[in-house]
Amino acid sequence: MDELSRNFINRYQGGFPIEEQPFARVAADLGCDSASLMSMIRELLDDGELSRFGPLYDASSMGGSLTLAAMSVPQDRFDEVAGQVNEMPEVAHNYQREHEFNMWFVIATETPELLQQTITRIEQASNLPVYNFPKLQTFYLGLWLMLDEEDQITTQPIPGPLKQGGMIIDELDRCIVQATQEGLALQTAPYTEVAGTCGCDTQTVIQRMQRMLDRGVIRRIGAIPNHYRLGLRSNGMSVWNVDDAKLPVLGARVGRLEFVSHCYERPRHLPLWPYNLFAMVHGHDRDEVIAKVDQISDLLGTSSKQHEVLFSTRILKKTGLRLVA
Repeated sequence: MDELSRNFINRYQGGFPIEEQPFARVAADLGCDSASLMSMIRELLDDGELSRFGPLYDASSMGGSLTLAAMSVPQDRFDEVAGQVNEMPEVAHNYQREHEFNMWFVIATETPELLQQTITRIEQASNLPVYNFPKLQTFYLGLWLMLDEEDQITTQPIPGPLKQGGMIIDELDRCIVQATQEGLALQTAPYTEVAGTCGCDTQTVIQRMQRMLDRGVIRRIGAIPNHYRLGLRSNGMSVWNVDDAKLPVLGARVGRLEFVSHCYERPRHLPLWPYNLFAMVHGHDRDEVIAKVDQISDLLGTSSKQHEVLFSTRILKKTGLRLVA
């Protein structure tokens, strides 16, 4: 990877400007011109080093619902059921994992009612139960990847606090979300293109997107690296049965570990699922992930009665939030 690409990824996984000509600002910061910058981003997207480029939206912060769901799918039906799940536009991510619960997917909807309807549709289509694991408490969310001159990758926490709050979006906000949910246009004035799509002026788009960013509806704007392609080829969803009384303190400690990208309290489903703490761990290989999980185990000590690590074996779908037209 060349120096420009590396610097862009290291600096702009968030913080991409919301202004009339944002690429000019970023190009000046990186010591190049706007055309070279946009061409480089296009190459990173085409080559798969970036999963996408643009705003990351949080459905729950705009009055909608977001949940993690799981299924136990017979191996001889796995691809069939994966297709049924993936065709739902409300399903943002879907992974195959090593466990009896072998399919895990994220559902993002505009209303709580639509979320339950989506679960029901999946159950009816597959004739299999869906286990719902909504987040009860967020301890940490975010992972910033850093590349050195040899393109070796390390992780660090997302800069700044996790934004909370949210807002109810109106029709213009909704149009802006729909116009940018697949990414920002690689052109000199991308927010002007959004304004044309939504029938308003550029400054209105800029003001609306800044407000959504301030209120946590937009988590961040920038490059979304493909950590598999860049070298973090193993990830394990570590799950822990933690003493409920100690969970708020211990969950926050786990969330502060630099290699944890997501850390939540989620409900148990007894007797099948005794775990209430979920922590996503990334590494270059399986052994590295296991070593990091051992660090979590040491931190939790006897406060965790048992744990498992569900390794991802296949990405079945990865699109992010999609508001249905």
